[in-house]
Amino acid sequence: MKTNKKTNSNIAFQKWIATIGIILFVGKLIAWKLTNSDAVFSDAMESIVNVISAFLGLYSLYLASKPRDENHPYGHGKVEFVTSAIEGSLISIAGIMIIYEGTNSLISGKVLDKLNIGIWIIAATAVINYIIGYISIQKGKRENSIVLISSGKHLQSDTITTLGVVVSLVLVYFTDLVWIDSVVALILGVYIITISYKIIRKSLSGIMDEADPELLNKLATFLNKNRKEEWIDVHNVKIQQFGSRLHIDAHLTLPWYFELRTAHDEMEELIKLIAKNTDRSVEFNFHMDDCKPTSCAICQIENCPVRQQNFLKKIEWNGENISQPDKHTLKN
Repeated sequence: MKTNKKTNSNIAFQKWIATIGIILFVGKLIAWKLTNSDAVFSDAMESIVNVISAFLGLYSLYLASKPRDENHPYGHGKVEFVTSAIEGSLISIAGIMIIYEGTNSLISGKVLDKLNIGIWIIAATAVINYIIGYISIQKGKRENSIVLISSGKHLQSDTITTLGVVVSLVLVYFTDLVWIDSVVALILGVYIITISYKIIRKSLSGIMDEADPELLNKLATFLNKNRKEEWIDVHNVKIQQFGSRLHIDAHLTLPWYFELRTAHDEMEELIKLIAKNTDRSVEFNFHMDDCKPTSCAICQIENCPVRQQNFLKKIEWNGENISQPDKHTLKN
């Protein structure tokens, strides 16, 4: 029930972003028609992307909220990465259009008009964008939603470009140097393409299940603080992200002489410990390994009845070594 409330809240918030995006786009379009400014045109183009991205995000949140089925055993959460990749691609197209338009104007020249009105309209959209973007990022972090975080960062990047547009309009207004407008448009075009690359890169890493060092390090730090001497080693850890949910695969090495029920209880204790101390929904797939004679070198059980080698070294788990195969055994 808690998850449903979060999902409905995220969808409602994304609808709000989409609606305001349309209003801001119309405002920037009016400012562009009034001023004939390339810089304002660049801002309006990015707003088109904002609107499209908002609706893509809305669709992905809806799809990601659907329960898993036979065709999607891990759920539909991966769609958030796909829509974020599409969003990044759209942003790059807008950047190319802006550079093209700015280059043409720089070569042929352009007459600007009614800059004073345009300045106030664009400045107002910058303030609104920043506030909405900040709220979206904070909500996305709380709900672990890549869509809301992506939307928020996009809106805040739009705020930076919009402020650049305001500065350029003010400079042109007081200096009559019209070329400033085209140069600013070119700079903003390059900036927008850079932002699009970062969004696409993050999305592709999620689609391809690229290892997340930050998540692995957090897990390793937590395991070090709460480890039991019976947990000889944790390895082969893999973390996959499906929307706001996580799927964790891992191997836990336990003493070979443990009865099946005892070993299973140890594994369950570790799983419950992780689940209890995370703010995300987690699905686990843990495998139990029995210790080998070479494991004695890292085994911290003081009174082990079957020890064959001396204890040599305590292995401090970190994000890198817990993701590796069982290679943490030391030899005399």
